[in-house]
Amino acid sequence: MFDYKLLAALAAVVEQAGFERAAQVLGLSQSAVSQRIKLLEARVGQPVLVRALPPAPTEIGRRLLNHVQQVRLLERDLQGQVPGLDEQSAPERLRIAINADSLATWWAAATTEFCASQRVLMDLVVEDQDVGLKRMRAGEVAGCVCAAERPVAGARSLALGAMRYRALASPAFIARHFSSGVSPAALARAPAIVYGPDDQLQHRYLAELGVSGAFAYHLCPSSEGFVRMAEAGLGWGLVPQLQVREELASGRLVDLLPERCIDVPLYWHHWRNGGELLAGLTQQLQRAAATVLVTPAGR
Repeated sequence: MFDYKLLAALAAVVEQAGFERAAQVLGLSQSAVSQRIKLLEARVGQPVLVRALPPAPTEIGRRLLNHVQQVRLLERDLQGQVPGLDEQSAPERLRIAINADSLATWWAAATTEFCASQRVLMDLVVEDQDVGLKRMRAGEVAGCVCAAERPVAGARSLALGAMRYRALASPAFIARHFSSGVSPAALARAPAIVYGPDDQLQHRYLAELGVSGAFAYHLCPSSEGFVRMAEAGLGWGLVPQLQVREELASGRLVDLLPERCIDVPLYWHHWRNGGELLAGLTQQLQRAAATVLVTPAGR
């Protein structure tokens, strides 16, 4: 049988990215958390953590974390079904990986009613849409919004729709860099804005225009900061259409090639045995996304 105090220690170390913060969350000393991890490793006969900064789960550690995530959710269902068990229950904390652009646009409105009615607190982990699924694979989160369609073992995926991106820049930037018109070659020469090392949207956009090779760009790991940098004239970049309706209407940002866009399909991943809470959130996200996301171009 599992000792869930030991599994809780493993989950806390991974989720809090270290032993010190895990100890604070669990109300234990750091040495006590370390002892629980060592005892868990002794019981399973192999390491459950790679002692790095931050600590990372091993293969068996990931499997144990996946189990913990699902047990937490199933326990919540049981509290609601057995009289007396939920009288003193605290709000459920749901850990979810999500891409920054969804968080900056449609996510809050989509989940507000659900969180209020179900007494849920969100613990959001921001990852680029192309790599967010690694958090599910590591057992760190109960759900994930990302661009990957294929779910990890033990999980399901649901197509939500697509986020439409347009290449935008400020009027001043356009006057400075595209005085002879917007062309693929001119786009490749002008400084771009890229969200982070995993962001390949600008690369894809230029490749579809026939441009290959390196190009100059700023790195800005903030959806809101990305828009502000483009508005200030620091570079051009691909921005979610949902995020900049006001800026486009006012002319503070201009679509460089209105006939061309990139649609990024988004998928909701959740544990197959996630209980009623994840099932309810899945239904809510499906309804909300249908009103704001688009059908990918070409489908």
